Amino acid sequence: MQRYFQWLVCSALLFASLLLGAAEHYQSHRVNDNQLILTTDRGQVSVRFQHEAAVEVWYQPEGRQQLPSLILADKAHAVALTLQQQPEQLIMQSARLRVEIQKSPLTLRFYQGEQLLTEDIAGLLQPDATKIAFKFRLTPEEMLFGGGQRVLGMDRRGHKLPLYNKAHYGYSTESDQMYFSLAGVMSSKNYMLLFDNGASGELDLGHSQADTLAFQAEGGRSAYIVVAGQNTPELIANYTAASGQAPLPARWTLGNYASRFGYRTEAEARDVVQKFRELNLPLDAIVIDLYWFGKDIQGHMGNLAWDKQAFPTPEHMLADFAADGIKTILVTEPFILTSSKRWQQAVDAGAIALGPDGKPNTFDFYFGNTGLIDVFKPEASSWFWGIYRDLLAQGVGGIWGDLGEPEVHPADTQHQLPGIGSVTANEVHNAYGQRWAELVYQGYRQDFPEQRPFIMMRAGNLGSQRYGMVPWTGDVDRSWGGLKPQVELALQMGLFGFGYIHSDLGGFAGGEQFDAELYIRWLQYGVFQPVYRPHAQEHIAPEPVFHSDEVIDTLRPWLNLRYKLLPYNYTLAYQHSQTGIPLMRPLFFLDESNASLRTETNSYLWGDAFLVAPVTDPGVTQWPVNVPAGIWFDFFNEERIIGGEVVKRPVTLQTIPVLVKAGSFIPMTAPIQRTADYSSQALTLHYYADTSVSSAKGQMFEDDGVTPDSLAKGQYELLSFNAEHSNGQLLFSLQRQGGDYQGKPAQRELTLVVHNQRGKPDKIYVDGQYIPLVAQPQRFAKGQQLAWYDKAAKKVYLKLTWQAELSQIVIK
Repeated sequence: MQRYFQWLVCSALLFASLLLGAAEHYQSHRVNDNQLILTTDRGQVSVRFQHEAAVEVWYQPEGRQQLPSLILADKAHAVALTLQQQPEQLIMQSARLRVEIQKSPLTLRFYQGEQLLTEDIAGLLQPDATKIAFKFRLTPEEMLFGGGQRVLGMDRRGHKLPLYNKAHYGYSTESDQMYFSLAGVMSSKNYMLLFDNGASGELDLGHSQADTLAFQAEGGRSAYIVVAGQNTPELIANYTAASGQAPLPARWTLGNYASRFGYRTEAEARDVVQKFRELNLPLDAIVIDLYWFGKDIQGHMGNLAWDKQAFPTPEHMLADFAADGIKTILVTEPFILTSSKRWQQAVDAGAIALGPDGKPNTFDFYFGNTGLIDVFKPEASSWFWGIYRDLLAQGVGGIWGDLGEPEVHPADTQHQLPGIGSVTANEVHNAYGQRWAELVYQGYRQDFPEQRPFIMMRAGNLGSQRYGMVPWTGDVDRSWGGLKPQVELALQMGLFGFGYIHSDLGGFAGGEQFDAELYIRWLQYGVFQPVYRPHAQEHIAPEPVFHSDEVIDTLRPWLNLRYKLLPYNYTLAYQHSQTGIPLMRPLFFLDESNASLRTETNSYLWGDAFLVAPVTDPGVTQWPVNVPAGIWFDFFNEERIIGGEVVKRPVTLQTIPVLVKAGSFIPMTAPIQRTADYSSQALTLHYYADTSVSSAKGQMFEDDGVTPDSLAKGQYELLSFNAEHSNGQLLFSLQRQGGDYQGKPAQRELTLVVHNQRGKPDKIYVDGQYIPLVAQPQRFAKGQQLAWYDKAAKKVYLKLTWQAELSQIVIK
């Protein structure tokens, strides 16, 4: 009896020590490929290199349920590793990252070269039977970015962030909790710390203790990932190499969208498309909100079938739109109302998440009494995908998943995970949107392998980018306050792989009267964001075609510019698919030592050529721009600007500050009405020359814009541009590489425009052939293989037929 009592006491003390987070101690280890597996007095800890600069640490204490990884892609890279065994520690090292593991008590330190990046100072903590926690050391000087969508400024250090994806309707200049609660940070010390956990929790970034980053979650996977890089672009590349690259979207994704809440009838949808065509404003997609399955906002969610009274001939409508180059995107939600036509079907299919009584869990929210689709359950996913498959087979061009936080997610909801069983809502809340995107993406790949998926989602998790997720910044207030945080939100998300983050242009929520200036400013900014989609509540039209001639005339050149930039923008999408580098980039990419660039929330880079500063206040005639060091040019008036300070740039209602970095190549084509008409057979290549730039390079990627895996199939072309400036002459090298694809130009009629050419060239040669320099622009316009110097604009124009794999141009 005494021994039994002693055993009970010892067991109780052991359990208490686990809960209180007593130190963990090494016992033994073994190596398996990229993985070091430690046996400890609590269970097992694995240290696995997913990539030479990305390592996962996964604590697996005995008796605690573990969930699948959300962040990591299925396949790890092959990594050459060394393991040093010492009496007090183990050292596991790749070419890029070193992990020093102290045996007792168990602690881990992560190094890049000789620099200590971060330190796991306490191992896995278990505050109670359900919660898990980690703590990491922070150094005084480091800034922290991340945590998902928040309006808090770029440096999030000092904040405690709730980790629970949650809608914030009508937000503006402040928000500490929104649609994406990403459980990870990027440090100014060039590492990322990511918690591979989709549970409800919190992330304390030095709020409670200035030198400590603390993570806590209500269960889920007890793992984290450390990623290293020499600079931020490399850090992002290493992260996305480990977590999965975003697939290349179809070219039409970069076009203009007609979208509102919402088009109520087929006739209304047809009319808006016709209106764009009549006014010669480009259009590539129409987004149809929830009225496609019911005449009212409430009572119909979950029908997920055409309301034939409002949309009597949907297949004909889809076909007509497709013939006109218009993709139709339909909204869907994961909620099936008990009043919907599919309720019983969903119940019979086992698609509805259960409650604690084992029956479909129902609850009330704004749209009605509802259940929630259990996207984690294979039977539910199969049922849900079957609906999508039928819609895509009808001709639907893209999927919009709304309310996917989920917007309402009762804590007593039970989800069924394959091979694991039942888990609570709070254990997987932040994983819901990602799993939803995954099932749609996998369905596309299986049943529509000839299409590039379009999957627009309001919520997700770290790693969601590999499923082609196109996120947006939610139900922003239609106000100047709503416009102000959009750059910050996009930059923060872009650092974590979400390259297609965008806003409802013009603002979504509220607004009593149409503010033309606000609307124009938001849509001007939109030209330089990844997705151009004005969207709003319908009492004020979000589409430019329903506004005054003055508004349309102001915006027309901006919409045309969006389409002229298709070669440049599509190249940004290609680069994002290869390295994860976002389309919208923080200014500190140009100088990571500059603290003012790290905290900049208004100006940003669009690719590597443009600096954009949206105007976010009314009635201004000048606007401050934080210009990084170097030489820049005003995109509109060609003024040469010396960077390294904040400069005030003049603006009118027709302009916002847009600068071009010296040494940039910008390929453009003529404006078109739809991306289906795109061709680069006639290509204009702009180069911004300056004596401060001795060499420069650029590229342009092209394929047919629709074929999945075009790179793997060799069905693409990569154009490379190089410039060398020395001894008073400019030497250009133009190279073509790649295979064949539908619509590939056999040759291109190229117009090279050299900006900032201070004097008339003496001679110009193309592949050794002398090119005449004509005096009249009219003669230049009519001829071929000619050049013209515009003295007033300080530009050289050169026309040539580019067919060779390599061409060289000399301007003396």
